[in-house]
Order: sequence, then structure tokens, then C-alpha cells
Amino acid sequence: MSNTFQNISSLSKFTPPNDFLQIKTIDMHTGGEPLRVILDGFPTLKGNSVLEYRRYCQENYDHLRTSLMFEPRGHADMYGCILVPPNDDEADFGILFLHNEGYSTMCGHAIIAISTLAVQMQWLDVQEGENILKIDAPCGRITSYVYVLENQVQHVRFHCVPSFVVALDLEVQVEGVGKVVYDLAYGGAFYAYVDMHKNQFDFDLSPNSYQALIATGMDIKRAVMRSDEKVVHPFEMDLSFLYGTIFIDNTSQPSGADSRNVCVFAEGEVDRCPTGSGVSGRMAIHHARKEMVIGTEKKIESITGSMFSGTIVEELEYGPYKAVIPQVEGQAYITGVQHFLMDPRDPMKDGFILR
Repeated sequence: MSNTFQNISSLSKFTPPNDFLQIKTIDMHTGGEPLRVILDGFPTLKGNSVLEYRRYCQENYDHLRTSLMFEPRGHADMYGCILVPPNDDEADFGILFLHNEGYSTMCGHAIIAISTLAVQMQWLDVQEGENILKIDAPCGRITSYVYVLENQVQHVRFHCVPSFVVALDLEVQVEGVGKVVYDLAYGGAFYAYVDMHKNQFDFDLSPNSYQALIATGMDIKRAVMRSDEKVVHPFEMDLSFLYGTIFIDNTSQPSGADSRNVCVFAEGEVDRCPTGSGVSGRMAIHHARKEMVIGTEKKIESITGSMFSGTIVEELEYGPYKAVIPQVEGQAYITGVQHFLMDPRDPMKDGFILR
């Protein structure tokens, strides 16, 4: 046996040079949608609120977002988060969301995953039954409820920020598609909701339509952004932008789900889960259409067949809008522990994307 082969087992530990940046993460998924939780090695962010930390990261460390989300460490549909101090002592921690385009205002799958991780890592005093976490996201405070049975997380449900409808049955002309009818609503982020049965498309909401969904979803997003319809949050300009397009099949599914969501967001990412903020906005739409009241439930599946349940827990006034507090429930799982290295001599250290 060669000495080289024998050395493989005895010399298997790599010690990074001192000039390498080292970042440690725990990777998870919620309904198939990834979440890279950045835990150690990321530079300290300055600020006094989650929105200030978000701006500071964008202005000073955006190259680390691309390094961790893009290839070769990630991919075009990667998603991540950074944990930061909360806005005040009433919350447990704050969170920033990262993706291929930048920094989201809300992410339900990340809330479900990080709540699961908080219990599994025992960041809080865990008890059997329900464990409550208060998390400051860029869109506001999210309350999550982690249900534990025999020391195992069974599911997580969270109460989103006030969610509301801007307008129903709007129309926009999309080049190559024609007239598209959509609803504009907010569930921690703004989406254009497109009902498949109100529009004529030559694709469905199955994985076979993946590329068509990306192309059409982005065309719709850009057309809405160019239109006269203003996407404005009533209290915070940092939240005033269109995050994506959500295609909806509002009929019963073979899986037993009441409907299917496919969300195309950021720069053409396709959500593998039903989209927590998207389900939140849908609760507002169903409420505005008098299709749901407090306590009723809809089960919504994703392009992968994973499922969230959505309910309405409260009605309230929110600025000029009649809003609801939605509840979204799902499950998340740990997939790996990562120790990433950034070699300062590597010309691709900041990442790249091929789609």
C-alpha cells in the first residue's frame, strides 16, 4: 500500500492559514426550502435595530452574502440568515434574511427553521409542550410557538406581522404574456398573487414547469414594478418593494391540500416550500374576499408537495388597511454543519451564479 494512501487517514484534518476567513453555519430546510444559519465568524454588525443591522450588512459585508449564498458554496436558490440582537429586551433575538438578490423583510420558512434550531440547541429553557420565542425580523416582531413532545420538536407555528390587501383583481400588461390579473398583498413582504384560473398560461404549477414559472414570474414582477400601482408600506419605506410573484391554484389537490402556491421571488428564486410570508398574505386575501374568518384553516402545498397550514387569529386596523394576524405552521429539519473557508487569494471567493 502506498504511503500517500496511508497518509489520507492519518492526515485528514486541514488547518486553515491565519489569513483565511472562517464562517461556521448550520444548514436546515423547511419543506425543502434551504436555510443556512450563520452562527460564527461573520463580522460584527453595527446598529441599534434590526433594520440598522440590515443596512450596515448591505453596505459593508454584501460580499459575504454572495460568498455564502452563491456558488461554489451555495447556489441560485440558496437562502440564509444572520442572528443579531433584538430591537429591545422584550424579544429573544433578531434575524436578517439573505438570498440571491439581497435581504428580505420577512421569511416564514426561516422563522420555522430558526425556532426549531433554538430548541434543539437549547438556546432557551426548553419545556415539554409549547415554547414561545419572540423574534425581531426586519418587518417587525414575530411570535413563534415550538411544540415539543418527548424532547423532539413536532412542529412550529408563528404569528406574522399585520398582513393586508392593497388591492384585488388588478390588471397589468406583461410582454409576451398579455393581460395578467393579480392581487397585491402584504404578509411581511409584498407579493403579486396570480390565480391560475383567472389567467391563461401554457404551464401548470408542477416541477415540470420550473423554468416557465421563473421566466413568467419575473416578467410579472417587473411589469408590476413598472406599473402605476405603488408598493408602499404604511409605516416603513425600507419595506416598500415588491418581493415576488406567487402563482396560486385555488382548487383541492390530490394530496389533500386546499390549494397550491408557487412563489418566484428575489432574482428568480423558486421557493421549495409554500412560502410563509406568502401564506400570510393569502390569509389577508381570503379574509378580504370573505372566504375565511378567524379560526378557519387552509392547507397550502408547494411545488415539492410540502405543506403549511394557515389560519387567521386576529383582525385589526393597520394604518389605512383592514389587516389580519395570520398563523402559519410547518416543520423544519437540520441537514448539515458547515465550516466554510474564504481564501483571500481565491478569485471566486465572493461567489458567482450560473442558472
